[in-house]
Amino acid sequence: MRIREIFSFCFMTVIAVPITSDKVCTNNFFGDQIVTRYSISQPVTQVEAPRLLTGQGQYTDDVKLPFECHAVFLRSPHAHAKIKSIDIGPARVLPGVINIFTGDDCAEDNLGPVAGNTPPKRKDGRPGFRPLREAMPRDKVVHVGQLLAMVVCETINQGKDAVECIEVDFEILPAAVSQIENNRPEANQLYNGGERNEAFTSIKGDLEKTNTALSNAPHLIKETMVVSRVAANTMEPRAVVANYDPGRDHYTVYACQQRPFVWRNMMTKKMFDIEENQMTVIAGDVGGSFGMKGGLTPEVPLVAWAAKRVGRPVKWVCERSEGHISDDQARDVEFEAELGFNDDGKFLGYRVRAYANVGAFLSMNGFGTPNGAASYLCSTYDMPTVFGHSTATLTNTVPMANYRGPSGTPGSYVLERLINLAAEKLGLDHSEIRRRNYIAPNAMPIKLPNGQTYDCGEFEAVMDKCLKLAEYDNIPSRRKNAEKRGKLYGVGVSSSVDPSGSPAPEAAELRFDPGGTVTVLTASTAGGQSHATIYTQIVSETLGIDAEKIRVVEGDTSKHSFGSGTGAARTATICGSVVLLAAEKTRDKAKKIAAHMLEAAYDDIEFDQGEFIVAGTDRQGSFSDVIDVAFEPSKVPTGMEFGLYETASWSPETTNIPNTYHVCEVEIDPDTGTTELVRYAAVHDVGVELNPVLVDGQVIGGIAQGVGQALMEQMMYNQEGQVITGSFMDYCMPRASDFCEFTLDRHPVPTSTNPLGVKGAGEGGTVGALAAVMNGINDALERVGVHNLGMPATPERVWKAIQEAS
Repeated sequence: MRIREIFSFCFMTVIAVPITSDKVCTNNFFGDQIVTRYSISQPVTQVEAPRLLTGQGQYTDDVKLPFECHAVFLRSPHAHAKIKSIDIGPARVLPGVINIFTGDDCAEDNLGPVAGNTPPKRKDGRPGFRPLREAMPRDKVVHVGQLLAMVVCETINQGKDAVECIEVDFEILPAAVSQIENNRPEANQLYNGGERNEAFTSIKGDLEKTNTALSNAPHLIKETMVVSRVAANTMEPRAVVANYDPGRDHYTVYACQQRPFVWRNMMTKKMFDIEENQMTVIAGDVGGSFGMKGGLTPEVPLVAWAAKRVGRPVKWVCERSEGHISDDQARDVEFEAELGFNDDGKFLGYRVRAYANVGAFLSMNGFGTPNGAASYLCSTYDMPTVFGHSTATLTNTVPMANYRGPSGTPGSYVLERLINLAAEKLGLDHSEIRRRNYIAPNAMPIKLPNGQTYDCGEFEAVMDKCLKLAEYDNIPSRRKNAEKRGKLYGVGVSSSVDPSGSPAPEAAELRFDPGGTVTVLTASTAGGQSHATIYTQIVSETLGIDAEKIRVVEGDTSKHSFGSGTGAARTATICGSVVLLAAEKTRDKAKKIAAHMLEAAYDDIEFDQGEFIVAGTDRQGSFSDVIDVAFEPSKVPTGMEFGLYETASWSPETTNIPNTYHVCEVEIDPDTGTTELVRYAAVHDVGVELNPVLVDGQVIGGIAQGVGQALMEQMMYNQEGQVITGSFMDYCMPRASDFCEFTLDRHPVPTSTNPLGVKGAGEGGTVGALAAVMNGINDALERVGVHNLGMPATPERVWKAIQEAS
């Protein structure tokens, strides 16, 4: 997508106008006349846009507290070393230094280790191994960037000066960065109790049945593939501001993150040993996360703890140079995969052995990729038998976290590459072999051999719509044209699912005030997904009230009761569903009040676009009229509580199954190795679309991140565990000029797994893009003798592969 197209898209998302309403008001931002009563599935204006686009967003660094001071951290320069001593004496006396803390101070105050979730079991059935992660270690460091000391100071520059004066004596130990090498019996053990450095194992499917199927298969494709390590590199870096009130014995923590209630529970119960009501965690506007900010990292509890120790608010904002060596990273899986099939291209069995690098510790949300490597075995296909075995291995690298499509992106890439290779072996078109293996719509609901259940989907219809959108039949002429210009032309396709909305409890509250404004409260946090817009649409349609009367409050543990937060494309599916349930309960109570107000039976009341009507008569009252009555105790029905406040809670029984089909066309310059995206089409099924414009934005953003990993992004370490892509000089990020125009369409098949019928939209773009782009590149390179080039397909790597094959 070019610069002008990105601008056009962003502009469209701001000024898009709802298509049906009988009420209008002035949009104070643009001065346009727009409607204010919203409905589900309308491409309505983003309610957050005017505030964010005019610089009025409230990110963590925008929080300014009286007498605020700063935290600056000393980080380990070594990947693996014993700490013999830390001398903070020279730094203590420097100007502006308030205090300096080390791991000894944490131990003295009984600050617990950084909390996390319980990992799955190991291969032999023993509990998974979670290394103890001290907030600041006292004995040993296990990755570059690990915290050693915290300087609390008046200014950041004074803190940096103090950090330079702290002296640490290390005993250097051998480092291990490869999950394959570190899982061998002879490998050095990073921790006692972590045999072969194995944290946990994930196993899915039937090994014996799959082995038999593959042994008897007429054709077998076997490949080793690597899904490279990447970094989220969010717009807003990690940040935290904390204050402690001694009068109330209460902490207030402002942090850009995804799961405020989970973080509060982890810190209070497992680290501070206090009650949950002694800490408030607030997430304001979050400048991107993609999973990286889902897990609790040491800096957050340390800053809160320091605020109590120094008696002042403390702020820390991660600098980019810090983030490159300390932000949780992602992917980094090595696969050995085999696909068996017959002469007609029908799949007979699929087997995967995966080794996931989880870094030096288990991040709170770092299980998605190792588990997904073993479970993403069927995708959209009717697989008779499958088996997946994934080992999560500890290494001297930064811990891993979920990252947009943590399960589906690596798994889809490997499976889709094998399918392309199978098609080429049989001389079949890449789309035709997929067509022959799709799960039929009438076969669903279906439980697959990997244990997953699909409730609905029309995978072949999604593919056909995308092929038409991409003008697939004209590809031979486009290939010929590219070859005339000296380019290597390739087309890549991918068909994928991304199980979304993992079951976890969620709650929502709707609170009307006497003036008619309703406040919607949820545990979600918005990192650019426009949550307030979709909640407004749901409430506006359900209650028939104007959007300007709806206020959304997210991510504040002092305002709401509980919830699991944002992640795994669950906000629309789960949080949106509980908002709907709360709105329906509100409407039901309002209907009872309306029946009493209109002197009619409850069953005779009809509700239509904000009006309560007595069936068969001209008697009616608006929702506004009901609100006026609801707050007068003498006017509500006998025995009914006055006011209009409702809550709802819900958790799905299973995930939903969004799916997508992508067609990517590339041209490669054989003289430079440069890959150019020239055409891109995608069709997605996310069930009921709450807002098509927002869905398109999610899909495009996801595609961009998949393209980035395919073409250029990679976190790299040397054998000593040093990060060698530690800045944007070395870690390449995609720019607008790296994209082409994206042509999108949808094929919605509503799901029965939630009340709204929606499926997750946040991750499918990434899951489909990585496979489609790499398939396109390899389609082009196969024609000059290059076999199965791995990611990232940088110009240097592509050029070298062409030279070696020629």
